[in-house]
Amino acid sequence: MAGKASRNARRLKRHQRVRNKVFGTPEKPRMCVFRSAKNISVQIIDDTKGHTLVAASSTDKDLKEQIPYGGNKEAAKVVGEAVAKKALAAGIETVSFDRGGFLYHGRVKELADGAREAGLKF
Repeated sequence: MAGKASRNARRLKRHQRVRNKVFGTPEKPRMCVFRSAKNISVQIIDDTKGHTLVAASSTDKDLKEQIPYGGNKEAAKVVGEAVAKKALAAGIETVSFDRGGFLYHGRVKELADGAREAGLKF
């Protein structure tokens, strides 16, 4: 009898389904989110070259001053605003959102809202 797949294995299956549809181009790169128990990070990726264009995380030194703990909604919003500012400085205005197999709820939603409020378009 087959056992139940682990939580991370199920997330990776969801992520693969999303990745079959979402692809980052130079005009509209992919914004990929990773959420752990204590931190959250995001990258803006050009999949044609396989390069990360912009990245931000709750573990970054400049954000660590603003964020006492990286595993809550407030930290996710600050990281979303930071990545949006970096992206706009790099000339990136629109991205396709890749939630990484995580539910669009809680910290992932706050990160997306923070990025939108800072001027990034999805």
